[in-house]
Amino acid sequence: MADLSKFETEPRIQLLEELKSARCVMLGSPNSSEHMQPMAPQIDKQTIETAEQGGSSAIYFFSDNTSDLGKAVLSDPGATVMATHIGKDYQACIEGTLYPVTDDAALIERFWNPIAASWYPGGKDDPKMLMLKFVPITAGVWASTGNPLKFVYETAKANLTDTLPDVGKSKIIAA
Repeated sequence: MADLSKFETEPRIQLLEELKSARCVMLGSPNSSEHMQPMAPQIDKQTIETAEQGGSSAIYFFSDNTSDLGKAVLSDPGATVMATHIGKDYQACIEGTLYPVTDDAALIERFWNPIAASWYPGGKDDPKMLMLKFVPITAGVWASTGNPLKFVYETAKANLTDTLPDVGKSKIIAA
C-alpha cells in the first residue's frame, strides 16, 4: 500500500524506497530500436540518505558488457533512457541518463549480493561485468492506497454522480 502522505511530502524519497524494494524495473537502452529489459535496481541505505540530504541520487545495475544493453551504453554513454516500475499500488516512469561505470571495485563491493554473484561466474572480477549508473532527471509517479473497498466505492460513486473516481494521486517530480 503506497503511503499517500509521503507521496505529497517526500515523493523523491518514496520513489527510491519503492525502487529499492522492487525485484526489477524495465530499463531502456540508448539504442532506441531495442526493447526495454528487466534489470534489478541496486539502491541501498546510503543512496536514500544522500537523497534525504538533498544530494543527487543514482540507481545502479549489474549488467554485461557483451549484452545488447551493455554494448549500447558503452557506445553511447550518457544517453537519455527511460526506466519503469509497476508495483501493486505504485507506478513510476523515470527519465534519466545512463552511464557505464568502469573499474570501481568499491561500488561493486557495495552492491554485491548472492543474486549478482549468480550471474557472474568469475565473481566480482568477472571480465564481462559492467556496472551501469542511471541518474534520474524527472519521473512521473502514481500512487494509490490499494484499498479494494475504496476502489469499489469510488467507482460506484463516479458512475452515479458523473464524476471521476478518487483512487490515487499522480505527479511529475524532479528525480
